[in-house]
Amino acid sequence: MGFFVFFFVFLISGMALLKERTTGTLDRLLATPVRRGEIVLGYMISYGILAMIQTVIIVLTTVGFMGVEITGTLGAVMVINFLLALVALAFGILMSTLAESEFQMMQFIPIIVIPQVFFSGIVPLDSLASWVKDISYVLPLTYAGHAMTQIIMYGTKLTSLGLDIGVLLLFLLVLTGLNVRGMRRYRKV
Repeated sequence: MGFFVFFFVFLISGMALLKERTTGTLDRLLATPVRRGEIVLGYMISYGILAMIQTVIIVLTTVGFMGVEITGTLGAVMVINFLLALVALAFGILMSTLAESEFQMMQFIPIIVIPQVFFSGIVPLDSLASWVKDISYVLPLTYAGHAMTQIIMYGTKLTSLGLDIGVLLLFLLVLTGLNVRGMRRYRKV
């Protein structure tokens, strides 16, 4: 569930900002007195709303159509997935500031998204080398996956998942800060 949220939000957010950059919309926006932080915040809010809608669809489809039973609350699962969607959104925007074309953005998918599958715990890490576990600690899907496992399998409440939620919030803050910094690259002064 978390992987699909991460993948689709990352892909859509990255492609959308890249399209605005390549069509010149971002250049026109940067020519105004609007600050970089306000631009990033605007993208985060507008695409964040779309990411939330997409997340609700993915979670409800997983629970409703696929019959995944949740020991905890559906609301707690939604909160973790919303946080993951915002992290994926910030990650997608950051990668789109680095990409020069849509093709290059597509090349980021194997570099950013695929490791999330193998190193986040979706594939059991116990049988793999210890350095693989070390990589998993720097991937947001690791923390979202752990939190969702605790909620879905054991009924853990959100208040008991402070570390996972805190790390996801830290990812969100750091990636948003990097997005503001990355926007400097396009400002024509």
